[in-house]
Amino acid sequence: MIAFLLQALVLVSLRWIDPPTTAFMLANDQGAVQQSVPVEHVSRNFLAAVIAHEDQPLPYRDGAFTWDELSGRAEAHLRGEEDPSGSTIPQQVAKNLFLNQEMSAWRKAVEAGLSVELALVLDDRRMLELYVNHAQLGPQVYGICSASWYYFDTPPSTLSVDQAVQLVGLLPSPGHVQRAPGGGLDFDVDDGLGWLSRSHVVNAQNRVPRHIAERGFQPVEDAGVEGLAQDQPDTDDDCSQMPEDVAELIAAEGSR
Repeated sequence: MIAFLLQALVLVSLRWIDPPTTAFMLANDQGAVQQSVPVEHVSRNFLAAVIAHEDQPLPYRDGAFTWDELSGRAEAHLRGEEDPSGSTIPQQVAKNLFLNQEMSAWRKAVEAGLSVELALVLDDRRMLELYVNHAQLGPQVYGICSASWYYFDTPPSTLSVDQAVQLVGLLPSPGHVQRAPGGGLDFDVDDGLGWLSRSHVVNAQNRVPRHIAERGFQPVEDAGVEGLAQDQPDTDDDCSQMPEDVAELIAAEGSR
């Protein structure tokens, strides 16, 4: 009973509290650079790209996933086949905050259960906010505040469609990229797997702009994020200045 109450308290607290770290960040032996930003101060281009790339039904679905999707993924996993649909954003939030990268059926089951509970206590706006603030977007870079400054020297409120699409393309494999000299994405990395991250970015560039052109920002508005980022009043946490940790990371990489 105590464990259940503590779990419920943690999940409910996510309505208002931004976690200072996550299971994924703690597991990164290279360290983690992350700073949260209210979702209203994030470019609608990026939010639209995230929904188009990761979970198009998010604003229109009741719950964390449909049971047809879950059963299809489970059957594919048991047969050793490729995941037919991928995790929804609530499932990815549950994984990023509380779990690890293990691909076992048990881990997937726990992820599904946690995502159902998260969907009960969080609305779509907050779910999207937690996702964009804690998703990994580089070997040490987490969240859109750090990523927009790290790669493009710009606050998350001003990301263009092209920049947004490049970043969402990193979501499937964020560990094989680095900042290019002067800014941008560089896939010529030491582990030799830059081609993997590049292929995901190219895939996003081939698919996501079409979705944004067709739907515009309607899915973002339907998820509960109203107005445009550039129209929001300035706040202390709007990520309008480069975070010190990001500047230190860029400087350290430049000195290698």
